[in-house]
Amino acid sequence: MRGFLASSIGVTCAAALALPLTLPAAAAPASAPAARSTSGARTASTTAAPDLPGSTQSLPLTPRTRDRTLGAAPEQGLTRADVHRFSLVGVIWSDPDTELRGQVQVRTRATGTGTWSGWQDIDTHNEDHGADPGTAERDSGHVHGSTAPLWVGDSDGVDVRVRANTAATRTVGNTDEQPSLLPTGLHLELVDPGAAQAPSAGARPATANRTATPRLAATELPALSRQATERDLVALGAKAQPYIGPRPRIVTRHGWGADEKLREKGFVYTKKVKAAFVHHTATGNNYRCSQAPSVIRGIYRYHVKSSGWRDIGYNFLVDKCGTIYEGRAGGVAKAVMGAHTLGFNTDSMGIAVLGTFGSAKPSSAAVTAIAKLTAWKLGLYGVNPRGKTYLKSGGGNLYRKGKNVRLNVISGHRDGFATECPGRELYGKLGSARSTSARYQGR
Repeated sequence: MRGFLASSIGVTCAAALALPLTLPAAAAPASAPAARSTSGARTASTTAAPDLPGSTQSLPLTPRTRDRTLGAAPEQGLTRADVHRFSLVGVIWSDPDTELRGQVQVRTRATGTGTWSGWQDIDTHNEDHGADPGTAERDSGHVHGSTAPLWVGDSDGVDVRVRANTAATRTVGNTDEQPSLLPTGLHLELVDPGAAQAPSAGARPATANRTATPRLAATELPALSRQATERDLVALGAKAQPYIGPRPRIVTRHGWGADEKLREKGFVYTKKVKAAFVHHTATGNNYRCSQAPSVIRGIYRYHVKSSGWRDIGYNFLVDKCGTIYEGRAGGVAKAVMGAHTLGFNTDSMGIAVLGTFGSAKPSSAAVTAIAKLTAWKLGLYGVNPRGKTYLKSGGGNLYRKGKNVRLNVISGHRDGFATECPGRELYGKLGSARSTSARYQGR
């Protein structure tokens, strides 16, 4: 390992090696997101563009009640048996500040067998993920309201129904208030994650501070021992941290097949990483570990092409087998600003476990992966995983904008926003993750 690192210094430069010497200040995006269109990667057609890995079909929902007025219809839906193959579904609407108060259910037809699934619920509370209010990403004009995406496997038929929460009707004085209305512009998003791109010929092992290019991209960052991690810090002139965990193996964006043409160019950074927010993706638990890269490609495409974000929202993702994946681009060791915890994306990182953990328990491998990742990444910034920290709220439904909030260094999404995320069962494992992470740091 040391021989390889030494030779890498000669080939590249010290600044491109495993860990950053200095952390960049916050910067504005290099360019605005491309306008959403019906051509190329996002199309209402049933045929995917052949030169792109994957596709997104966006289909408008229609009223399914006597009242055919879109704004007043308490139920909308769509049934299609002639769509292009897809594996992930979600529903979006025009205004990201409008909440979908109701229920979204979907059933799908499996490709090959023609068997229809039972009705599955889609998590409607996805507004708690996303860029902070007032940021360039949030105010780009391309952001949409959206449900969480749901992984359904290889499918070629779909039936969806969206029902408003009519139970919200109540009497005030002598007047009955109108029931909750559905948001305008409801569309069903059918995502084909596409096949992973083959590794480039002669690809080199990745570096934690690299910006991926097709020619030099590698599929993973190898694990380093704690001693090797510390030695690399010293070799690069960085101050050795007294408590830092060994770097775990991390599958890079190239490793899970990210199409870098989808995301916005450039990167946005904050000053440091003071806290880690743990999430679940709410995509369901019906995936095999070998399918995790496909699930991530689907989430990535949904976040960018459907929700209108600049990149995938999470900084890291973890599957049920404990494999760690690089999320938002910009360098895994850097303080990359994500779109994971509305109001608290500055000076934090977001870790999402693939799955839904309201009643299902997360695997021990996934919880251990959270501990390993936080021990290393928080250790780079001298942070104790069992400690507390202060973050300034960017605005949300729990804390007003500008309020300094005291939080656990490893927090659940619900600690910063009123939400069920990361699910009751995963949230209950965070205490164990904190102590294990501190132990990996040598505390």
